[in-house]
Amino acid sequence: MSPILGIYASQISGHLVPPNSYASIQTVTVGSGGASSITFSSIPSTYTHLQIRGIAQSAATTFIEDGKIQFNGDTGSNYIRHALMGNGASVAAYSTSSTGILVDAMVSGTVSGTANIFADSVIDILDYTNTNKNKTVRVLNGVDFNGAPFSGNGGRVTLTSGLWINTAAITSITISGANFNLNQYSTFALYGIK
Repeated sequence: MSPILGIYASQISGHLVPPNSYASIQTVTVGSGGASSITFSSIPSTYTHLQIRGIAQSAATTFIEDGKIQFNGDTGSNYIRHALMGNGASVAAYSTSSTGILVDAMVSGTVSGTANIFADSVIDILDYTNTNKNKTVRVLNGVDFNGAPFSGNGGRVTLTSGLWINTAAITSITISGANFNLNQYSTFALYGIK
């Protein structure tokens, strides 16, 4: 039986990475007073890919804010993103270059009625030690304001592909709000994928 048919036959979820292939590397939670960013440093080179799972909120007085991902302390304009976004009423697609991989709606803001709402993200960083290619990232993220009718901002989901134009192995990752500090309890967990 082929592996795909075996997955269907056993009714296991459709991913092809066994659940025990994920190894926890580090978890960072923002403390009281917030933080401008969080950084994973001294990342071991013993995995094939990396994954970050996170929840984030910032001091932005809007409903949502872009997040920003940077590698190895590189703050130059060496990053590109392509994104698809939907909010239940409309869709959009866009591409930008910046000083980090920008991820739409990766961070929720704090406006009236949203104080306890955090945006969530799953970030995959592929072939992070391969020095023969630029580094690629894919992000699935979103936020939902529990159906509250905030002028069309009831929620958003985004699929982003990102590129770091650099062939260096990734040894550190910095995540921030694009314009505001991360609030207390924003949490990111880094995993290695074998």
